[in-house]
Amino acid sequence: MNPGSSPSPRTGRGATATRRIAAMVAVGVTRPPAPRPRWLVRRRVDLVAVADVIVALICFSATNSTLSNHHVANAGMIFLISLALCAPLAARTYLPLTAWCASALALFWVGGAYSPVGVLAGGVLVYILCLYAVAVRCESWVVVTAGVATVIGGVFVYGLNPVTAILTAAVPVLAGLVIRTRRGNTERLAVQERRHEGERALLEERQRIARELHDVVAHHMSVIAIQAEAAPYKTPDPPKELVESFAEIRASALSGLKELRRVLGVLRSETPDTTPQPGLGDLDGLLESARSAGVTVTAGITGTPRPLPDGVDLSAYRIVQEALSNAMRHAPGAAVEVKLYYGDAALVVEVRNDCPPGNRSAELRDDMPSEGGGHGIIGMRERATMLGGHLQAGPTEKGEFLVTAALPLDNEPAENRP
Repeated sequence: MNPGSSPSPRTGRGATATRRIAAMVAVGVTRPPAPRPRWLVRRRVDLVAVADVIVALICFSATNSTLSNHHVANAGMIFLISLALCAPLAARTYLPLTAWCASALALFWVGGAYSPVGVLAGGVLVYILCLYAVAVRCESWVVVTAGVATVIGGVFVYGLNPVTAILTAAVPVLAGLVIRTRRGNTERLAVQERRHEGERALLEERQRIARELHDVVAHHMSVIAIQAEAAPYKTPDPPKELVESFAEIRASALSGLKELRRVLGVLRSETPDTTPQPGLGDLDGLLESARSAGVTVTAGITGTPRPLPDGVDLSAYRIVQEALSNAMRHAPGAAVEVKLYYGDAALVVEVRNDCPPGNRSAELRDDMPSEGGGHGIIGMRERATMLGGHLQAGPTEKGEFLVTAALPLDNEPAENRP
């Protein structure tokens, strides 16, 4: 073909059809392999794949010996035939459809050209195992096609009885479909359990936040009631109107405190914790506790530290506590850096730690409880949202895991702001 000439229409149509067939076979017909149970994986080695290789070697040895005894070809051809019949089994875990196609082509070619089916018992076993893998992993139309091809090949290539050919195809296909159905049900159940676990963790974290805020608000309302009761006595002969005003303030504070305890008191545990709620003033103790556990922790502050609203102070402390706990649990031995940015409108909390690649997915789990008694990212995000702020958590391009929380200092929910 000349450099400037264009391909003929027939060649172009043939190439397009080939690409479409290849795309149809290669994309969307094979599901990813299901995770193996722990007892089938040892140090990241798939024991099923290892067993496939061992069985393939045994079948290769048996087939090679059988064909040699029957003198169907020379030694080199017998080696090639045995390899073609048995090698596909080693690939069925990773490429089930490709392994089945290779096994089918080899078995039909060898059976039709050299030997009856009884001599190729090893090749037949490999073919059945590959057909089972197709039934477990591939789309329904692929499974049906493979089963029909098995029956047709058994009848017309090997001369099997139709009933025998149908049973040969039906047994591995039905076994694969049963396993496939069980795996699908197990996966759906696992998804539902994770969803319910996340919802439960969210509700528990909200209860914990409500209990903590109950303590904070109750303390301030009690102070208001006490100050309102004592205020008239700080002035000699206070006016009657002033005394009545402070009395109304005290009564309102006590009424609100009673209502708060009635509504939120049910969320308290049977053995309530009487320890004062922590804040960033206790951050040094938290960091020292982490260092005593073997974690290298550094801290930095940007801006001018100043008194914070109680809700922000408590939530910032809890976010740092949860992030440190997650780092100690999912990235043991990693260096952790804690930074606080005091801005005009918000407090920004950053906790950064090295993230080992093998543990990155675990640290991203929203419903993973932490050592601090909270619920990991769910708890941190819920605290930030409660204050009208936001929280982001995830791996960075440098291979670290970063938690960033922005907590508004006006304590007004985002939906109420202009």
